[in-house]
Amino acid sequence: MPVFIRLPLVIGLLAGNTLLHSLALFVLTLCKLVLPLPAWRRALSRGLVAIAESWIGVNNALFELFTRIHWQVDGLDGLRRDANYLVLANHQSWVDIPVLQKVLNRRIPFLRFFLKSQLIWVPLLGPAWWALDFPFMKRYSRETLAKHPELAGRDMAATRRACAKFRQLPVSVMNFVEGTRFTPAKHDAQDSPYRHLLRPRAGGVAFVLDAMGDGLQAILEVAIVYPGGPCSMLDLIGGRVREVRVSLRQCPIEPGLRGDYEGDEAYRQRFQSWVNDLWHEQDARIGRLLG
Repeated sequence: MPVFIRLPLVIGLLAGNTLLHSLALFVLTLCKLVLPLPAWRRALSRGLVAIAESWIGVNNALFELFTRIHWQVDGLDGLRRDANYLVLANHQSWVDIPVLQKVLNRRIPFLRFFLKSQLIWVPLLGPAWWALDFPFMKRYSRETLAKHPELAGRDMAATRRACAKFRQLPVSVMNFVEGTRFTPAKHDAQDSPYRHLLRPRAGGVAFVLDAMGDGLQAILEVAIVYPGGPCSMLDLIGGRVREVRVSLRQCPIEPGLRGDYEGDEAYRQRFQSWVNDLWHEQDARIGRLLG
């Protein structure tokens, strides 16, 4: 199919799928708001997740129909829908999100991301993310915190509120450890010691582990590679992404990985060392996937 036909067709189908599922989502959300009974709210929360997984499933089917992506995925054995995961992945593009959804949808509990607060204004998707209890974070620069020290700790408070909701249902908490998308310019500016990755941000991972407590059963490390080079959502929709390679690895959450990241200096240094080691392993895995 010529690209000038396929592109608007796929965009229209994706938009229609999003609209239909969003309407169903908003109806259940309204019911959840007006029905205060905890049992009803838990049942409706499961219904909201089922709608979201259906939306992802239809999106996956559309990509399967209109693209020619060769998928190479390893490490899916042993994944469970009744286990709670902390999912850690490298981040290169918005395409990473549909890739994760393609690989993990209905294999583990529904993925929830920590989102920038501005994304709540994205038409349809922003309110849908809010309805699904995605946490919206307002990140402050060092300059802002220096001028307004009262803002310090708000992200941690938001993390704890989100994790309190997550403990009520099976969940997979998604964290892009680098905190931003990889670009060569960012890599050079950071003087990153990794070949394929930016420096990891250990604080966010530590906060989730601490806030969730024993509500998480395992860490799921995900390495994503695009052998054809950097790509955008438009490349994905237009059929220009030819190959995606994904490697997954589960590891247990040792008791020593939980602690007070802000108040315990010894724990903070130990945890940062653990994250750096993990990231060196991730860098080597990405090199093998590319090779």
